[in-house]
Amino acid sequence: MSTISVPQQAWYKTGELRLDLPDEWNVRMCHMAGYDRPALNSQEIKAALDNPIDTLTIKELANGRNEVVIIFDDQTRITRPAPIVPHILQELIETGVDENNIRFVCALGMHGAMNRSDFAKKLGEDVISKYRVYNHNPFAAGTFVGTTNLFKTPVYVNEEVMSCDMRIAITGCVPHPGAGFGGGGKIVLPGVAAYETIRYHHSHPTRPLVEPRNTSSKMGKMDNNDFRKDIDQAADLTKIDFGITVIVNEWGDSVSIYSGTLRASHVKAVEEARNHYLTPKVTGMDIILANTYAKVNESNIGMDAALPAVSASGGDIVLIANAPEGQITHYLGSPFGKILATKRPQRALPDNINNVIVFNEFPHPGSSWFPEDKRILYMTKWEDVISFLKQSHGVGTKVAVFPDATNQYIA
Repeated sequence: MSTISVPQQAWYKTGELRLDLPDEWNVRMCHMAGYDRPALNSQEIKAALDNPIDTLTIKELANGRNEVVIIFDDQTRITRPAPIVPHILQELIETGVDENNIRFVCALGMHGAMNRSDFAKKLGEDVISKYRVYNHNPFAAGTFVGTTNLFKTPVYVNEEVMSCDMRIAITGCVPHPGAGFGGGGKIVLPGVAAYETIRYHHSHPTRPLVEPRNTSSKMGKMDNNDFRKDIDQAADLTKIDFGITVIVNEWGDSVSIYSGTLRASHVKAVEEARNHYLTPKVTGMDIILANTYAKVNESNIGMDAALPAVSASGGDIVLIANAPEGQITHYLGSPFGKILATKRPQRALPDNINNVIVFNEFPHPGSSWFPEDKRILYMTKWEDVISFLKQSHGVGTKVAVFPDATNQYIA
């Protein structure tokens, strides 16, 4: 047996999962281009914040401001704000902002709420012990900030966010199956938008889950992506004062940071992200091992990288989805019961997919996002996965391994 390693459990005891594969298989590791870039140190993070694009520094912007909100994303995103936040707080406090007037809001969108331990993993124990940290509530009344020009989306935003006279957002720029790349305006829509706003926008025909034949909205695509453009218009209406956009390596470490206006910092990050997350295209493979790490709690996203690599004559996908917390609660997408699960928009598996094996050492059938299909199998032991695959795959089997299929995109 030969052994490969893939990253695991970003928000727990981060480590590697070692997987044994038959020696007679031909295994190809498919890393994204920037997978092994080193993490930024504290001085490099500060330098990125001190050189904003198209706006003043945090300290200059904070002069005369009274109430400050720092918006951050949830655990479905690998962004790690903890090393960044102390620099922000230092700038605010040195300007004279009262510490009691600084709060954090987690941009959940329609995801389930986070708890104290979740906040600590994101922001650090020192921050959550001293500052107020809130979950966004999409079902509460939001403040109306306007209507987008493109989709005519009515934009209602978290009242706490809009009550502040300085708004700072920390976002992660990673590939996204609908918006091209995450981060930027997505911290607003869906991040801190109200239910009616998110539902209206996410139900638009440009979204692939609504209209599968649509190709304008997909992983890594920003040009002519109306779904993305409407998001950015909503964010413009919200008037975020300072945006921080982060690019990460395969382990989720921050390797590049752009600051400035929310839109400008994201545009600059996307320029780099197009190459950073790019993964060489592979086709004609017999087996795809698609590890999910950054978005393990939205592990179905890993299928976007896996499906195109499978041989046209047929092959198997193994989706490695080790999420101790299970799949994220999503009030627009989670099953919430067998009956409701059948009403969700779902993609059918292509005919060339023989089986999808969901390998999960923390099984929780009720949180699965996959449709009912006899080709989708669930296994908890790696030896069972290999035993099953060896029944139809022998000497010379072509295997592609995506170390984090949720954060890679194929050109």
